[in-house]
Parts: sequence; structure tokens; C-alpha cells
Amino acid sequence: METSQWVRRVLVVEDQPLMRALVGDALTHAGFVVHTAGSAVEALTEFDGFDPDLLVTDIDLGVRPNGVDLANIVTVKAPHCAIVFLTNYPNASTAPGSAGVPPKSLFVDKAAVQSADQLIGVVEAALTETEPPTLGSDRDSALSSLTRSQLDLLRYISLGWSNSAIAAHRGSSIRGVEKLIARTLESLGLAHDSSTNPRVLAASIFIRHFGVPEVTGVPEVTGVPEVTGVPEVTDSA
Repeated sequence: METSQWVRRVLVVEDQPLMRALVGDALTHAGFVVHTAGSAVEALTEFDGFDPDLLVTDIDLGVRPNGVDLANIVTVKAPHCAIVFLTNYPNASTAPGSAGVPPKSLFVDKAAVQSADQLIGVVEAALTETEPPTLGSDRDSALSSLTRSQLDLLRYISLGWSNSAIAAHRGSSIRGVEKLIARTLESLGLAHDSSTNPRVLAASIFIRHFGVPEVTGVPEVTGVPEVTGVPEVTDSA
């Protein structure tokens, strides 16, 4: 009598059809049984019947619930289910609308994955609760240490906004913006390289991870407060 072999099951949730297909194919070729869904609602509809060992989900699914919401619901329904976030956001704290993630969740930056083997390595680490492989360069991984306001700053820089325009949009002083830029470049390891333009490099890192930001109107710079009497800009905004 043959003994049935346990095959691990993965539920992949991604609203972009091409990415969903690529991830699903990579996991299938690695020996996993894979179901895919384009939204959290679709994923939850088939969750109980499929009973996955692992959830791989993007954070931004286009509509609510987002990937973080989905992961928290799944953790309540099935505490044994491991969670991997495959996303453009370097960590949950920088994702809009996220309010905490389940313990032991792993994050994979889409831009840092260079091969299917790297993705499988993270999946195996999530299932075995071991240390995941390191992906991406030091500068790229430094994005995970940035605050939401610093990531917003990089988006404005990527759009080509001047310090005056950024200050007008934030309602802060130009001096405050300059200090925020300096701290952000320092975090990315770009502050002391005199041979390059750190502002351009910072923008290229942002675009590599998040894509070219949507073009919006540049704020008017009239009435931007100067240094005197203006509170210092903090990273918590």
C-alpha cells in the first residue's frame, strides 16, 4: 500500500495578473500546490476549502481588504498558516492603511528578487520559521528603515519637485525639508559620496522599487515659511 505524500499548499494573492501568474508558476515548479486569487475577497472565498500552509500576498491589492487585512484574518482563521508579503513596500509600516502584521510574517521586496530560487528560499524560511535569505543591495534594503514621511519625500524628489515645492506641499519650512532630505540621504548611505548626485541616486532607488510615480501638479510656492519661528520637521508626520 502506497503512503500518500504531504504536499504543501500555497495561496497567492496578487491583483496584477502577470505577477500573479509568475509567482504561481515558480511555486508550482518547486513542487507546491498553488491556488491564486486577485483580491482578498476572492482569497477568503476559497480559503477554507483549500486550507493553505502559506499565504503569499501583496499589500496593495487595489481595494480593501488589503494584504495586511487579509493576513490578519487568515491568522485568526488558521494560526498555522505562514505569511509572506511579496510587495513593493519594504515593510508594513510604510504601507498605506496597514495596522500591524501577524507575528513571524516575512517581507519580500519585489524589486530585490532576482530569481525564482530566491523567492522559494523565502517561502521555505517562512514555512520552517528560519532566517530568510538576504535579498537586494545594502542601499536598496535601507528603504526598510525609512519612515512614511521619508518615503513620501523620495516620491516628491522623483517627481522633480524643488525643496520649495515640497515645503509648500508639507506646510513646513524650506530648512525643515532640507534637514529631512539630509537625514533620508544619510539613511540610504548617499550623504557622503561627493562623486555622484545623491538626489538623483535617491530618486532612482525609489523608482526601482515603486515604479515611476504618478505625475501630479507641482504645489505653488508662494507663502512658504522660512526658518524663523517655524517648528522643525519631524519624521513622524
